[in-house]
Amino acid sequence: MGNCPPQPRSKVDTSTSSASTHGAEKSAENGSRNQPVVSVVSGSTSTSNAESSSSASKAAEEIKVSSKLRKFGFSDLKCATRNFRPESLLGEGGFGCVFKGWIEENGTAPVKPGTGLTVAVKTLNHDGLQGHKEWVAEVDFLGNLHHPNLVKLIGYCVEDDQRLLVYEFMPRGSLDNHLFRRSLPLPWSIRMKVALGAAQGLSFLHEEAERPVIYRDFKTSNILLDSEYNAKLSDFGLAKDGPVGDKTHVSTRVMGTYGYAAPEYVMTGKWFIRHYLPALEE
Repeated sequence: MGNCPPQPRSKVDTSTSSASTHGAEKSAENGSRNQPVVSVVSGSTSTSNAESSSSASKAAEEIKVSSKLRKFGFSDLKCATRNFRPESLLGEGGFGCVFKGWIEENGTAPVKPGTGLTVAVKTLNHDGLQGHKEWVAEVDFLGNLHHPNLVKLIGYCVEDDQRLLVYEFMPRGSLDNHLFRRSLPLPWSIRMKVALGAAQGLSFLHEEAERPVIYRDFKTSNILLDSEYNAKLSDFGLAKDGPVGDKTHVSTRVMGTYGYAAPEYVMTGKWFIRHYLPALEE
């Protein structure tokens, strides 16, 4: 494919929503076409190569993932997304931007658009609302959890100050785009299918995973849809290990989007896996 040209720095949207749109493409402004949409790395240019290398090594040591995940080089992902161009942009939010790309079916090398395996590449914006800790959590959870109703993490990139994640591409994007758009609404049969799939994903996290997982960010923008409207939960940056043994709950700092969280969690900071309102069982 040849060498990708260097990309200029640009401002990133750091709104509270997560960059979870691993599917339907987002249109870019006409004036910015054919130009890179964002500088993936933001921060001081005075950071030495030694410091960057040390940071990457430390990050790699923090990751506890399955050996099945692919480890990508930044240059490969840069080319796979056509240098992070606006027309490759799928979505953006507190974590950073998500771009559409193409890689080898069973490898890490970039391929010609429309061939090989279509993927969604999420970048980490160092000035965003989520950072390295959330990036590590995402890799750790999705690297070890596998279920039809969880988005598949294909691999990651940790190189110098770069932190990127590579997911399966979800052609129909996030559920919120279908619920709140002005075009034809989803039929009830599809809505029920999506609701059931999302519930099955949560049930797996709570009851079937080797260790219970508290998702902490359940909302329509984090429910992605494949071509058949199968729902898959995404964005595990805020996820936390759930209670085990005789413990009935875990206490955490209130995180996520308040309008979507259970009121008792917002008030107490306590997450219950088996039941949200213990008084109902008395």
